Amino acid sequence: MVIRDRLVGSLLPFQTTIIDGVVPVSRVSVLFAAMATVMVLFSTQVRAEDADATGYKLLPGDLLSVSVWREEILDRELSVLPDGNITFPLAGRVNVAGLTTPQVEKVLSERLGQYLAEPVVTVSVSAVSGNKVYVVGKVTQPGAYIMTTPTTISQILSVVGAFDRFAELDEIKVLRGAGENAEYISFSYDDLVDGSNAKKATMLLEAGDVVIIP
Repeated sequence: MVIRDRLVGSLLPFQTTIIDGVVPVSRVSVLFAAMATVMVLFSTQVRAEDADATGYKLLPGDLLSVSVWREEILDRELSVLPDGNITFPLAGRVNVAGLTTPQVEKVLSERLGQYLAEPVVTVSVSAVSGNKVYVVGKVTQPGAYIMTTPTTISQILSVVGAFDRFAELDEIKVLRGAGENAEYISFSYDDLVDGSNAKKATMLLEAGDVVIIP
């Protein structure tokens, strides 16, 4: 845990980037954690819509817009709490972490159905902020990256900018987990780009992963 804290702490001030594939669309600078410069390379609204369409699984920190047809008094925006829950009128506490928006719609509809006749619930992602990975080390754009779709190690390396001339590209690592469950997954950049290690090149990153370029 200490190792992870030091690595992530080294990102301040850092860039937070919303990614979907590798093509930047727009940039908006905002204040982050009172110190960090946050750069959004995609419109949050567009990427949130993509999250709904691609089966994105919700994480703590994501912002949801919930509406109930003909029951406007229930409409509201909710942030997924650190424990993965939201609280909605009549439905109470609902654990939504790991669910897609259609799954949340189904759960809320079932609970509201105890009080309303055939409720029609619509849930959309207003802002994606929980699905972060971190890139540290000898690259031109280190920082926190928000994934709105499944993202591989190869894809993340394609958006972090140029490598420093002294970067040890045979020693790229992904730090996953924390404490006793922490593990390092090693990569060679050449293996990723020449296709000699397809399994690692297509390995999906997980929320909280730290990609280290020494």
